[in-house]
Amino acid sequence: MADDDAEAALNPGSDLADALPWRGPGLMRFGFTTSWLLLAAAMTWPAAAASVSAAAVAPAKAAAQRDWSKAVAVTPEGGFRMGNPAAPVKLVEYSSYTCPHCAHFVQEGVPQLIAKYVRSGRVSFELRNFVRDPYDLSAALLSRCAGPRNFFPLMHNIFATQDQWTGRFAALSASEYDALTALGPTQKLIRIAAIGGLDAMAARFGVPPARAKACLSDEKAAARLAEMRRVATSQHDLQGTPTFLINGKKAEGAHDWATLEPLLGLGGG
Repeated sequence: MADDDAEAALNPGSDLADALPWRGPGLMRFGFTTSWLLLAAAMTWPAAAASVSAAAVAPAKAAAQRDWSKAVAVTPEGGFRMGNPAAPVKLVEYSSYTCPHCAHFVQEGVPQLIAKYVRSGRVSFELRNFVRDPYDLSAALLSRCAGPRNFFPLMHNIFATQDQWTGRFAALSASEYDALTALGPTQKLIRIAAIGGLDAMAARFGVPPARAKACLSDEKAAARLAEMRRVATSQHDLQGTPTFLINGKKAEGAHDWATLEPLLGLGGG
């Protein structure tokens, strides 16, 4: 990434959230209360932290005998992990569905990460949501609703079409936006999913309409996302996305695949 692009990655003004139709001070203006409000903290954009020594990354023979990219599970922290749970390198990404740099990493970095490191069992990859706005919240609830089998395919599709579905909100007229904000919190999330086409996208990955509405109405699921954000900010001093952890430590300076891969300590594959 060029220097000006790297600087943009840390600049809130470069983010899609600025282009989306807030027209008010965060989620309180948008009508969200209780657990929803925990997702509305102000954000700045830090770099991320720490490399791993090559001595700690020799893959076990058993791990090399299977395709670990097919092993997906929900972690105690609430993320979705792909790969060998005993991998010597455990990579976590905190990500937001309305973050352009997160979309770039999913398109550019994740395929290489899986092919070079996850399949062999040397690296596990866990995605944790860092929800920042109601559009992101709707997408996060739906992707998690797909469960371990379809979480990563749906996540990839949401990021791959980010410009299209977020663009629908930027194109709302004032009257359409007012109608959206007049809804209650749950109905807002359901309507956001409909306007953005997120519900139709989720249906293609095993989430039928009735289940999608149930997941978008699930306050316990929203509270879990709020807790994931709280832990990210309190334990990892995370303020923006994407942020990476390698074996529990922030990967300082990592903002894309080119800057992250050397920190894995695996010698480029």
